[in-house]
Amino acid sequence: MRIETAQGFLSDHYDPRSRVLRLSPDVYSTPSLAAVGVAAHEAGHALQHAAGYAPLSLRTALVPAASVGSQLAWPLLVFGFLLQATALVKLGVVFFAAAVVFQLVTLPVEFNASRRALAAVESVGILGPDELPGARQVLTAAALTYVAAAVTSVMQLLYFLLRSGMLGGNDE
Repeated sequence: MRIETAQGFLSDHYDPRSRVLRLSPDVYSTPSLAAVGVAAHEAGHALQHAAGYAPLSLRTALVPAASVGSQLAWPLLVFGFLLQATALVKLGVVFFAAAVVFQLVTLPVEFNASRRALAAVESVGILGPDELPGARQVLTAAALTYVAAAVTSVMQLLYFLLRSGMLGGNDE
């Protein structure tokens, strides 16, 4: 596995196709607890990949559907509602649901990567015992952002399902 710098803020990620860990300039070059936490988390994804972690494989397989879904859902929903075109709205809901499924599959992947990161950081001795609680807080906070995004998306999906009549009938 290679480690490279990636351009942009919050651009840190592990690319399973090329087996490259890409870290933003701040994470790559800043000796801070947060930077170590982020880098270790992304390395956790590499560990998942090496171990054949099934949810990571599923998430990777869902990337194309989620990408198309997130790009097409909103225009279809907006135009469908504006034009009162039920078929467009329903198609938008289906595409939006694909993106939501991706977010839900992402949750166990992210939590597991953080667990692997903490175990690796602790076993290698990168952080001292007094720094581990801070790293745990950083990784937990990062994981909770995925939870918040998933909850928001599920609520939006329920709203669209209700508005489209795909759930609970249509009273309009």
